[in-house]
Amino acid sequence: MSVSYGVRSQVLISLLLGDELNSGQLGYGLNGGLNYSSLTGTEEAKFLRSFYIGTYFDIRLRQKSDLYLHTGVRLKSELGARGIGVYPMNEPYLDSVLTGGSVERTLKYIHIPALVRYKFPNHFFVEIGPMFGLLVRAKDEFFNRMKKDDDLLFQNIVTDQYKWLDAGLEAGIGYHLMKGKGVYLGVRYYQGLLDVLKDNASSPCLNQSIYLFASIPVGTLREAQARRVQKKSKKDTGQ
Repeated sequence: MSVSYGVRSQVLISLLLGDELNSGQLGYGLNGGLNYSSLTGTEEAKFLRSFYIGTYFDIRLRQKSDLYLHTGVRLKSELGARGIGVYPMNEPYLDSVLTGGSVERTLKYIHIPALVRYKFPNHFFVEIGPMFGLLVRAKDEFFNRMKKDDDLLFQNIVTDQYKWLDAGLEAGIGYHLMKGKGVYLGVRYYQGLLDVLKDNASSPCLNQSIYLFASIPVGTLREAQARRVQKKSKKDTGQ
């Protein structure tokens, strides 16, 4: 569903913006990758691996400047942690079969970054800025062993225990392939600054994540396709 939404968004934005996508002042594309997240203040928490996908805009801040605003929407974006100790559910039978297991906590967000990006002449770039997250759903999955590893699963929806808004700082570094015309590859680190747990009387519960990302530009690809068509047209007419 996220991929389908991204494709429809790509078509709609291309129609609305037209040649602005090829102007050098505005870039648009699909963004996604792999992230490893954790939660501070959570005992025994280990990194949780997940995938994310979304769309992005690169907006040049001044004419012929190397400074850009990198923003967009990460539609499918999950944070959380795994390996968390089991807590009681106040159901005697359920508690007995879950004892000795572990919990995988997943917080599903829609993330909106607002990063200032500086592009170097050698096509490397650095970026830093705030990122905001809107909580969609939070769940705990209890895993335990009966006959084989993790063959017992229980899910507990805990959305009402978490705040709807998260905010923090994100910084990254990357490289723009094909001499600044192709795919972006890079790594980012996100540190949440807000305690995401409601009525938390202990250590703050903060989101943390390392992102390995790839960004596929749309405007640049359309521009390259137009050049190929123009070159073929000239060749066919003998110019």
